[in-house]
Amino acid sequence: MTQPIKPHPLFARFYAKLAGPALEKAGVAEHRRRLLADLTGEVIEIGAGNGLNFPHYPPEVTRLVAVEPEPKLRALAQERALGASVLVEMREARAEQLPFADASLEAAVVCLTVCSIADPHAALAELHRVLRPGGQLRFFEPVQADTPAMRRVQRALDATVWPRLMGGCHTGRDSQRTITNAGFTLTTVDRFNFPESRIPMPAGTHILGTAVRSDQAGTR
Repeated sequence: MTQPIKPHPLFARFYAKLAGPALEKAGVAEHRRRLLADLTGEVIEIGAGNGLNFPHYPPEVTRLVAVEPEPKLRALAQERALGASVLVEMREARAEQLPFADASLEAAVVCLTVCSIADPHAALAELHRVLRPGGQLRFFEPVQADTPAMRRVQRALDATVWPRLMGGCHTGRDSQRTITNAGFTLTTVDRFNFPESRIPMPAGTHILGTAVRSDQAGTR
């Protein structure tokens, strides 16, 4: 049974006008380029937002299926897609229920997205399903902090205000474990702080890397 898509209009406006530009100013474009470098063939990106990744896809990508459930962000992404160097197909869908056939795509991208999905385990299992055997997953996500003290801060924020203010985003999810539990085998993982700051930030710890679809699906 398909669940309804819940819009987040206030967060969409905040992200498009403030949060997105702030990330670009902090240097996120370089991480986007690293994330998408050398991709080829038919690719799916879930949580495409307002399309800030689109300019960084290499021309060897023959088709980009960009999934975004939030109506305002999807409309902005559609406008940005018109100027992209790759063919972009915008789709309205939830990451937990992707309207694509099994083993139909060559690569998948999650960028600052797993942190905000209602059921990240289901979403990664869906990506595993739609990727061909050996298909690649590219990920760039905020994750659990390195220190116990900051992890306590993350748990407190995630249980109270942060998801409400940030469109469902959680600061302290163990997205790397979620990826492997879905049946992916990690091939590269770079762990770093972003944005660079002298003051530790609850959402500052990130991972960027690649994984491949294993033959067997993971466990929920």
